[in-house]
Amino acid sequence: MRLGSLEQQDYLSDWCLMPKLMKLKLLRVRFSKVILSLGILASSVASAPLVSAESAKPIAQNHSDLQLELIASGFDIPWGMSFLSSTTLLINERAGRLSLLDLESLKRISIAGLPEVLADGQGGLLDIAVSPNYVGQGWIYFTYSKPIDDGDAAATTLARARLEGQRLIDWQDLLVTDSATDSGQHFGSRIAFDHQGHIFFGVGDRGERDQAQNLSNHMGSILRLNLDGSLPSDNPFIGVDSARAEIWSYGHRNPQGLAFDWQQKQLWSIEHGPRGGDEINLIEKGQNYGWPIISYGKEYWGPFSIGEGTHKKGLQQPVKVYIPSIAPGSLIVYRGEAFAEWQGNLFAGALKLKHLNRVEISADNQAVAEERLLIDLDERVRAMVQSPEGHLLISTDSGKIIRILPRR
Repeated sequence: MRLGSLEQQDYLSDWCLMPKLMKLKLLRVRFSKVILSLGILASSVASAPLVSAESAKPIAQNHSDLQLELIASGFDIPWGMSFLSSTTLLINERAGRLSLLDLESLKRISIAGLPEVLADGQGGLLDIAVSPNYVGQGWIYFTYSKPIDDGDAAATTLARARLEGQRLIDWQDLLVTDSATDSGQHFGSRIAFDHQGHIFFGVGDRGERDQAQNLSNHMGSILRLNLDGSLPSDNPFIGVDSARAEIWSYGHRNPQGLAFDWQQKQLWSIEHGPRGGDEINLIEKGQNYGWPIISYGKEYWGPFSIGEGTHKKGLQQPVKVYIPSIAPGSLIVYRGEAFAEWQGNLFAGALKLKHLNRVEISADNQAVAEERLLIDLDERVRAMVQSPEGHLLISTDSGKIIRILPRR
């Protein structure tokens, strides 16, 4: 089948062609709309059309081995999801709202206690991840775009809080990254745990591509911290002059999928390329992934390659490249039992080319096969999680939460 030739990320590609003065004027108007989540939660969630338990229904699609169920709708770009228990799901909406969805009754409860979130462009309330030691300590982790300088700029921020009833308490900003700009693009940012006491999260280049090679800030990097926000003693750039010690890897454009394979002890990332050149990378300690020195993509404004080519000594090569871009929104490593044949496969949501992307990885970490699922749904697939039963749950930018099961 013929695929489109342009990536459509959350930010319009026309932005890249806009004069800087016009950009600044537009940003000043749009960034003035800082959302205080606590003040809008109740009214916004209450008015959202919801799917009740009685009206949940199968979704028709063409894959003979899959069964799809619509379990909720009416969300405003559900950007992040995480299981709180086997029957409850936490859902972040990019606009700055948090909900708890009961997967048995399909009832949705709004959760208060969020901080100010700058929800504009690609920014807002981003990922959510329940800690591996939640039962003992109760921490839930968030990434979001934090308003800086009275809302004229924003920075990707890692935070954590506890849930008490229907409210977050003990909110802590663990790291306000050195990534603040007045650009509304390339915030990252997904969260992953290595189950060894560390948390990873990604930060995009914030639209300033050369900063991805600058170790003195956090732009274009994947960062690693201890679960309490402190600095691990074995991070690769500790003691390196002018380098930010939180950096684990760098040279990334906009990583919007991050997954730790606890079985293989490997960290995987998927990131947006420019016009073409989305990448799946196996993330290794201290490595440079090349952006913008090397890239498989082209400039938005013309048929010109970016950087010095696709390869350069000392810079890491991707495991897989997508040309044209699919515009990835998420990434997981499948380790469930419901789909035994998918063990160890990578799954990514596709925003531009509107499908669920499945990639088989060989024992030597090569991408050996790809399948594009759910194309007929015509939905921008944003977030994705694996349930305790091994089912897949996806969110779409149209506001749906869909469960994928083996066909009975």
